[in-house]
Amino acid sequence: MKLINFRAEGRESVGALGSHGIVDLGARLGHDVTDALTFIRAGLMGPGRSIAALDQNDYALADVQILKPVGRDTRYFCIGVNYPERNEEYKDGSERPKYPSLFMRSHTSLTAHGESILRPLESEQLDYEGEIVVIIGTGGRRIKPEAALSHVFGYTCGNEGSVRDWLRHSKFNVTQGKNFDRSGAIGPCIVTADEVGAAPLRVTTRVNGEERQNDTSDRMLFSIPYLISYLSTFCSLEPGDVIFSGTPSGAGARFDPPRYLRAGDVVEVEISRVGVLRNTVVDDAG
Repeated sequence: MKLINFRAEGRESVGALGSHGIVDLGARLGHDVTDALTFIRAGLMGPGRSIAALDQNDYALADVQILKPVGRDTRYFCIGVNYPERNEEYKDGSERPKYPSLFMRSHTSLTAHGESILRPLESEQLDYEGEIVVIIGTGGRRIKPEAALSHVFGYTCGNEGSVRDWLRHSKFNVTQGKNFDRSGAIGPCIVTADEVGAAPLRVTTRVNGEERQNDTSDRMLFSIPYLISYLSTFCSLEPGDVIFSGTPSGAGARFDPPRYLRAGDVVEVEISRVGVLRNTVVDDAG
C-alpha cells in the first residue's frame, strides 16, 4: 500500500494512493486519523488495506496538495558517510568508519514533494543528497539486526539537503548546516515494506535531468537492519521514527569545481519500487 498525506477542501488527511486517485482513509476510518503518523500509531493497517482494496477513490491526485509523509511529531535520524566511495570523497586518508555517523534534523528543515526547496540567504553552498528513507512501524529497544526489518513500516524518498559551509562552523557537529528551514525534502508517499520487498533498492539523484548519484542499498557500509539495531541500542525507537540512511557519492560538493544548487534547479530523487521526489530550488526571500 502507498500512503500519502494530503490537504483537500480545507482539511488534512491520509489516503491510499492507487492508480486512479486517492482513497481518503482518514475520513473513512475516523479514530482521529489525520495523517500517516496517526494511522501507523493507531495500528490501522488491516482496516486500511480493506478500504483501499475497494478502490473507491475520493480525490484525483491533481486535486490535492501533497504534504510531507511524516510530520512534526516524530524524530529524524540521519546517517552520514554510508557508501564506500563517500569516505574516499573526503580525501583525508581516513579508514572506513567503525560506527555510523549520526545527526538529527527538525521537521522544519524538510519540505514536501512538489514544494520549493529554499536556498538560504546566508550561503551559496546548498547541496543535494538523495537517500533511501526508512519509517519505523513497530518500536523497540536493543533490536537485533536479524529482527530489524520486521520493525519497518515502509520507505520513502529523501533529499537530505546540506548547506556545506555551515557544516563546518564547529568542530564536533553538523547540526547547523543540516537544519536550515526547507533545505531538504521528503516524500511523496510511504510505500509499505511488504510492497517494497527485500531486494536491494536503487537510489538515483538527478539535477535538471542530469544524473548525479546512482547506487544501491546492498553497498551501504552499514545496512538498514544494522542501523535500526544500532540506533535502538541507545534509545527506544518509536512508531513513526524516520531514518535517512545516507547518500551515495556524487553530491555537488565533490565536483571540481563544486556544483551547488541555484534558483530554478530541479532536483529529483528516485528510489526503485518507492517513487520519485521532485522539488524546485528557489532563493529564500527572507
